[in-house]
Amino acid sequence: MAEIWHNPRCSKSRATLELLEAHYAPGALEIVAYLESPPSRTRLAVVADALSGGARELLRAKDAPSELADASDAEILDALAATPALIERPVVITSRGTLIARPPERVREVLE
Repeated sequence: MAEIWHNPRCSKSRATLELLEAHYAPGALEIVAYLESPPSRTRLAVVADALSGGARELLRAKDAPSELADASDAEILDALAATPALIERPVVITSRGTLIARPPERVREVLE
């Protein structure tokens, strides 16, 4: 079972989804349209804890407001919960690990 936080308008997210769909059987991949169904702050915190870079790794730096440059993890998580467009994508979660699949080929690191 795998989960991808997907933005269909993002080429990296589409490429990662394609790799996941080639690997997993139908029904074994959960596609979360995070802009339409944003993760809760609690879920964001759990995922951030699983990333090597913590909450900052979840932050889409190029779109982040300047006040988040020196923000704490708690402040970043609050911002991500309030504005899901600030979430870096695609996030991939499997039993082997959690990562931001940039470049998309990184997803191979966590395939089950």
